[in-house]
Amino acid sequence: MKYKMKYVAPLAAALLLAACGAKEEGSTSGAAPAPETEEAAEAGPYTVVDDRGKEVSFEQVPETIVSLQPSNTEILFALGVGDKIIGATDYDNYPEAAQDIERVSDSYTFNAERIIEMNPDVVIAYTIGDEAQVEQLEAAGVKVFVISSATSFEDVYGDIEQLGDVVGQATVADEVVEDIKVKISEVQEKTADVAKSKIYFEIAPSPDIWTTGSKTFQQEILDAAGVENIFADQQKDWFSVSAEDIIARNPEQIFTTVYYTEDPVAEIKARASWDQIQAVQNDLVFKIDADITGRPGPRIGEAVELVAKTAYPELFK
Repeated sequence: MKYKMKYVAPLAAALLLAACGAKEEGSTSGAAPAPETEEAAEAGPYTVVDDRGKEVSFEQVPETIVSLQPSNTEILFALGVGDKIIGATDYDNYPEAAQDIERVSDSYTFNAERIIEMNPDVVIAYTIGDEAQVEQLEAAGVKVFVISSATSFEDVYGDIEQLGDVVGQATVADEVVEDIKVKISEVQEKTADVAKSKIYFEIAPSPDIWTTGSKTFQQEILDAAGVENIFADQQKDWFSVSAEDIIARNPEQIFTTVYYTEDPVAEIKARASWDQIQAVQNDLVFKIDADITGRPGPRIGEAVELVAKTAYPELFK
């Protein structure tokens, strides 16, 4: 689980982080609560605790934002503040308006000098990024709010609510989370009685093949869609796997999110000895959208629906 509190005293934050590493509601003592709306924020300062357990204080709702991860950019747009983003990453492609934002990062490293020059009200950073660069921004007086990597739907919901607090859109954040839950529930109703199809989920192609284990939010997507990940028994996140192991597990369907080869489906079908696999024999190899299924953001409901529709198209006619 991720650590989330709207407002806590610094010592309490540190103790809770050390004790459980979970996102929980904190005491109302200490820093002021995050605003429910921008109008409420105008009444005075507020503080939100990021995933480092660090209090980040705001005199007013941020008007200029730099986002250093595509999933967080999608969350900000879903919260209705996409027009405030002045810096984003090379991979920010959704929604369409995100493509017009100045690029300041490749999602792993970022142009600290340019961000300092921009002087945004807040930078939404990510734990995969360079910690030294985050420190460089903070040393220059730039406010940084860090979001850690989501490994579950609950983490994603927490991120949405957390960023809702930061940008003064807590009520909208609750609505976004509820809409996602409704979408997932609708899919689960359709797939409730289906015989689960055994799925192999590929995220990197031959010769260095990678898939997803049970410790990712992609696993939760597969579970919610009513399919069975053939590597769900692996207590890992993303990991390398052998062709022999995939063949032995004999999936009924194969999903690939590979986007950087010319024809990933044809490449899978042409692999040596893969004609032994049921999915290949029955022509049930599919390319699905890597962004929708790979980003821990507001489209996870769409991801569940996409996987379910691909696996069980007859249920969605």
